[in-house]
Amino acid sequence: MSTLHFTETAPPTLEEAYALIGAEGVALLELMHAAASLREAHKGRAVTYSRKVFIPLTTYCRDDCGYCTFKHDPGHPGAKTLSPEEVLAIARRGRTRGCKEALFSLGDKPELRFPEAAAALARFGHRTTAEYLVAMCRLVLEQTGLLPHANPGTLGRAEVAALRDVTGSMGIMLENVSPRLRGPGMPHEHAPDKAPGARLAMHRFAGELKVPFTTGLLIGIGETPRERVDTLFAIRDLHARYGHIQEVIVQNFRAKPGIPMAAWPDATLTDLLRTIAVARLVLGGEMNLQAPPNLSPEAYPLLLLAGINDWGGVSPVTPDHINPEAPWPEIQRLAERSAEVGYHLRERLTLYPEYITRKPGFIAEPVADAVRRLADAEGYAIPAEKRP
Repeated sequence: MSTLHFTETAPPTLEEAYALIGAEGVALLELMHAAASLREAHKGRAVTYSRKVFIPLTTYCRDDCGYCTFKHDPGHPGAKTLSPEEVLAIARRGRTRGCKEALFSLGDKPELRFPEAAAALARFGHRTTAEYLVAMCRLVLEQTGLLPHANPGTLGRAEVAALRDVTGSMGIMLENVSPRLRGPGMPHEHAPDKAPGARLAMHRFAGELKVPFTTGLLIGIGETPRERVDTLFAIRDLHARYGHIQEVIVQNFRAKPGIPMAAWPDATLTDLLRTIAVARLVLGGEMNLQAPPNLSPEAYPLLLLAGINDWGGVSPVTPDHINPEAPWPEIQRLAERSAEVGYHLRERLTLYPEYITRKPGFIAEPVADAVRRLADAEGYAIPAEKRP
C-alpha cells in the first residue's frame, strides 16, 4: 500500500517532485503504485492507441541533433521531400488498412539552410516547408478523409493558425526546458530550433488558438532528473492556462549507429518507469500520458503499471521513421500484453475523446465533418468495418 497521497487537486510541489524523481527518493514500486492508482481513478482500465500511417514529408532539416536518424543532408540517399502524389499514395495505403490518422513528420525549416530543400519546395509551388505542410494536410484530409496530425517543428503563430484548419491535432516534443542542453558538446548544440524559448512559444500559440496539442520529454540525453521535473512543471503550467495539452509523451533515448551520440548509454528502464510515475503525479489523473511501445518492447506491462494510459500512434502500414530500428508492435499483440495486467485496448482518433465530446472549440470547422465520420458517441474511433 502506497503512503503517497497526491491527488488531482493536490499534486506534488516542485520540491516534492524533485525528491520523488531522485534515485534516493521513494521506492520505485511505491511510486508506481501511487501513479497507477491516480491514473485508474480518472481513466479506468482502458488504454488507448491511434491507428496511423506515417508520412515523412521531408527528411531535410536545418538542425543537427545528437540523437537523430530521421534527418538527412543533401547527397544522402535518404534525403528527400515527398511529392503530393507520394503523400497521397501513402495515405491511401493507410486508409485501406483501417488507419484514421495521417502523421506528418518533417525536418525543421530546411529551406533556410539547404538550396536543395528550397528547390524541392519550389517544384511543388511553395516557398516554405510550413506552407507545403498545410497544403499536404489539406490534400490528405480532402482526398482520403484521414485526420492529419502534424509534427511541424517550431512555427510562428500565423503558421500554427493556418495548420489548425487542416489538422485534427498537432505536436512538438518540448524534450527539455534546460538551455544547458544547447551548450558545447550537448545534444542540441547545433540545433537552433531546440531553443526552449522557441518551443515554449509554439506551445503558447497552440493554446491561444485552441489546438489539441501533444508534447513530451526525451529522457537520457544528458539532462538531470531535476531538469525533467522542471519540464513537467512547464507543461503543467501551460495546460493549466489553456487546457490544450491533450497528451504528454515520455520517450526514452536509445543509441543508434551513425549518430553523434552512438556511444551514449540508453536510458534505463528503471529511469523510464520513475519518470513516467512522477509525470503522472505532477500532471494529474486526467492527463493522457504515453510511452512509445516500440522503444520498450520488453516492458509493456510495466509501462502501464507506472501510470501511462496511451500507446500513441501505431501503424500497420509504415515503419517508425524516427526510430527505424524499432518496429511497431502488432496491434493484437499490444492488446494481449495490455490484457495481461488487466487493461483493455481502445482505438482513439488523433485527437482524444474529451476534445471531441467535452471540450468545445478545439475542432476546426474544415475538420469537423471528418471527425464526425470517424468518431463514435464517446469520441473514440469507430472501427473501419462498422463505419457507414
